[in-house]
Amino acid sequence: MEMEDQMESQKTRGISKDNLISERPIGSLGCVGWFLVLVSGFFVILLFPVTIWFCFKIVQEYERAVIFRLGRITNRKARGPGIFFILPCTDSIVKVDLRTVSFDIPPQEILTKDSVTVCVDGVVYFRVSDPIASVVNVTNADFSTRLLAQTTLRNVLGTKNLAEVLSDREGIAHSMQSSLDEATDNWGIKVERVEIKDVKLPVQLQRAMAAEAEAAREARAKVIAAEGEMNASRALKEASLVIAESPSALQLRYLQTLNTIAAEKNSTIIFPLPMDVISNFMRK
Repeated sequence: MEMEDQMESQKTRGISKDNLISERPIGSLGCVGWFLVLVSGFFVILLFPVTIWFCFKIVQEYERAVIFRLGRITNRKARGPGIFFILPCTDSIVKVDLRTVSFDIPPQEILTKDSVTVCVDGVVYFRVSDPIASVVNVTNADFSTRLLAQTTLRNVLGTKNLAEVLSDREGIAHSMQSSLDEATDNWGIKVERVEIKDVKLPVQLQRAMAAEAEAAREARAKVIAAEGEMNASRALKEASLVIAESPSALQLRYLQTLNTIAAEKNSTIIFPLPMDVISNFMRK
């Protein structure tokens, strides 16, 4: 019973492409319909030199034509590209562009999961994959896709916190693309790509984040400087132990320092003092 109820509800809604296109068999125009078609064909033959210009239609390589005969689709597949024949009085055509269309999502003020207000905009690329569905299942596929992109952007970003919005743009774009593609499938629309263009933060929040980043950098700089001082003190301690074990090492270090000072152009005056004299005083 549940299965039958679902099938009945689908028929009443008329959402899917199969329900809208194949509810009636192709060519079931009825007696009156076929009579009108025959009359139209008769007038086309009767006024052949004039009607020839109204019977042949041309669509471009990037277009397809959906033909309605007395309000019904004549074929489940769109016609084109190239030239084809129609009956002027009973047939009407709707041309559908198959090229990829891009549009900008207007800036949307969104409240993130952690209660931060941001302004986000993006761009969407889509194309018509099923011309018949884009004409039969929706009034204006282009306008409907634009509105759906705005609401999808709000819904997706509403489940993210500020850090995810700023760092995981690619993941958000893929999530939006899959949601849009699934929602517009019944409209004959294929969403090819979604990109997040810009995320604008309030001025006060920008200043707070800048101050936080500056404080973090200063803290890291102090930690690095302290670690450098600690490593330098350890190195000096090891050097003092080596010099203490060998008194001649201190004399060599003293001579090396004199050599370094003499290499520079300065007016420094040095009075060499034997280390033995200093050592005698130190013993006393």
